[in-house]
Amino acid sequence: MSLKFFIYLLVIPFVFWVVESLRIEQIFKKNRRNQILVFYVLLTLGISYLVVNFIYDFYEVSRIIY
Repeated sequence: MSLKFFIYLLVIPFVFWVVESLRIEQIFKKNRRNQILVFYVLLTLGISYLVVNFIYDFYEVSRIIY
């Protein structure tokens, strides 16, 4: 399996934990639980994508330097 896959396995739970600490419910209308959960998942995946690509690119550049 690829290295990115393992980085995703490490990063997604961490990002979800961080996103969960935000109080995003306040910007939604009342009784919109499903929409809030979908927003949490999409936000988690988006942030995870950015973090994983940053870590992987950093790894690739450091491999080229050495």
